[in-house]
Amino acid sequence: MRFMMLMIPKGYEKAEPGVMPDPSAVAAMMKYNETLQKAGVLLALDGLHPPSMGSRVSFSAGKPMVTDGPFAEAKEVIGGYWMIQVKSKEEAIQWASRCPASDNEVIEVRQVHEFSDFPSDGA
Repeated sequence: MRFMMLMIPKGYEKAEPGVMPDPSAVAAMMKYNETLQKAGVLLALDGLHPPSMGSRVSFSAGKPMVTDGPFAEAKEVIGGYWMIQVKSKEEAIQWASRCPASDNEVIEVRQVHEFSDFPSDGA
């Protein structure tokens, strides 16, 4: 089973372009990432620049509209993610619980849909 662990750092929605995490926090996170890799559960991971450097594409009547960040209505934003492959949701939660996150960070754990979850006849 694949799970995505989404890092949601409170306050990141207001971060200025180019802001970087504290070097000691980065070092702790790199060690955690290495643990995931050595355990053979890590499929992918990435950290994301703040929303102030992003854009959103919304659709109205089939036409795209681009809005550049920051986004005034953002309450929670994703700061990064891990894609892991484990045997159960409980195991995914155990891995998320080991993360050296700070008091202002939350990790959301969500199972990824597999092709086999959908009917093969398109119905």
